[in-house]
Amino acid sequence: MSSTPQKVFLITGASTGIGAATARHAVDAGHRVVLAARSTDKLEALAAELGGADHALAVACDVTEWDQVEALVKTTVDTFGRLDIAFANAGFGASRGFLNESPEHWKAMVLTNVYGAALTIRATIPQLTETKGHLLLTGSVAGRRALPGSLYSATKWAVTAMGESARQELNDTGVRVTLIEPGMVDTPFFDNGAGDGALHADDIARAVMYAVGQPPHVDVNEILIRPTAQGT
Repeated sequence: MSSTPQKVFLITGASTGIGAATARHAVDAGHRVVLAARSTDKLEALAAELGGADHALAVACDVTEWDQVEALVKTTVDTFGRLDIAFANAGFGASRGFLNESPEHWKAMVLTNVYGAALTIRATIPQLTETKGHLLLTGSVAGRRALPGSLYSATKWAVTAMGESARQELNDTGVRVTLIEPGMVDTPFFDNGAGDGALHADDIARAVMYAVGQPPHVDVNEILIRPTAQGT
């Protein structure tokens, strides 16, 4: 009697925070993981922590470069034979205020948060369609309500739209699409920490695994997660 193959879970922005926490939970749930980020130092340490080559693969990838995202998916399939779950999680923020931050920082943020997410969707759709898999994107509470002077908020509104657009395009293919929308999370995203009462990366990872763990006919499209103390 053949056993059910382990699902393969690709995560961008996997070196720290939500990505790393999700990788740990995914391996605990029996998945193999492909960890992607621009730098491999932390990825390789995480891959070793998760059990090494049989369980986790570290791949350097800048999600704003199409050839690198294509290569990431090819490496995933060449190594593990399949791709079942793709989590477009890579992203970073900027200070509020349209007179703050440099135009160069803005450009990098928009490219990573929006274009990078779009390239991840584009590169993974063929494999996810083949496995009737699951696409997840990291949005934000900031993608549900505009924040004063926040270009970051605008990028997350774009991710919200992409999640729904992808869901509509993939309707009837068997691929599920979930937008994960965290509020304040205490991760390296915040240089000085998110403060008391913030969510933790594990809180978001559990939400990801909840969506992934549903039966195939259940498509959890959005999970909006705020700390209890976050009023807006």
